[in-house]
Amino acid sequence: MATKFGIMEGRLVPPEDGRFQCFPREQWESEFAPAAKVPFDYIEWVYDLYGHDINPLGSLAGMERLKNLIESTGVRIGSVCADYFMDKPLVRCAEKELDERLQELALILRNGHAVGVNRVVVPFVDASVIGSSEDFVAAQDVLKAAMPFAEETGIEIHLETSLGPAEFARLLDRIPHPKLKVNYDSGNSASLGFAPANEFAAYGDRIGSVHIKDRVLNGGTVPLGTGNTDFVALFSCLEKIEYRGDFTLQVARGICGDEFAWAKQNLAFVRRYWHN
Repeated sequence: MATKFGIMEGRLVPPEDGRFQCFPREQWESEFAPAAKVPFDYIEWVYDLYGHDINPLGSLAGMERLKNLIESTGVRIGSVCADYFMDKPLVRCAEKELDERLQELALILRNGHAVGVNRVVVPFVDASVIGSSEDFVAAQDVLKAAMPFAEETGIEIHLETSLGPAEFARLLDRIPHPKLKVNYDSGNSASLGFAPANEFAAYGDRIGSVHIKDRVLNGGTVPLGTGNTDFVALFSCLEKIEYRGDFTLQVARGICGDEFAWAKQNLAFVRRYWHN
């Protein structure tokens, strides 16, 4: 199966409300046509608190509109980036809050299934970081509780964490479920100083999707090829595990208003490394 290339929602339109990444409340319908022209195979949908009240993935009418756009442009919604759980983490919360957040995850999975989503990326970074042994146990428990939803819908849950290779592997070992996989974020790993070889040795067999971006060590996102991401090492590791998953471009923003050309340039950058 050929690798699919996608782009994070909001990257083909100017940023809204000064936000680097969010559900584009005013412009979400306008990304499908340019995505098809770049061309991208899919958009990774953003489901966050900022756009929660109007996100089409949350209503029957919205999902019908999404299906029409998918059919008319050929651009799928291949995955969902569940940034909602950055603002409402699945760790460090009361039992009632946790139950509500699990139900929100179930909603994302069920509605995602209805529009053809293959995976939901759940972040445990920044405000939702697994930062203590208690967080580790809480994350383990909540993910175990979420797996029946994944089984019901057939959608994979992909984890994005800031855990080191050994700790991430330990978490995965506690939940040996085929629907639970890793979202490998090239920029986050570079920022944390992790070497791809060490990460892939620890959990390469569980990597199901890749976010492509570049970051400087201990710093923020920068244009591809200008930070500390070792793309040669990364793609070598991906070839060794015979990776057949998707690549989502989650790159630094370019000049406002020039999003289409910037996306084409960044897709060409990735294709220089990956020809499968």
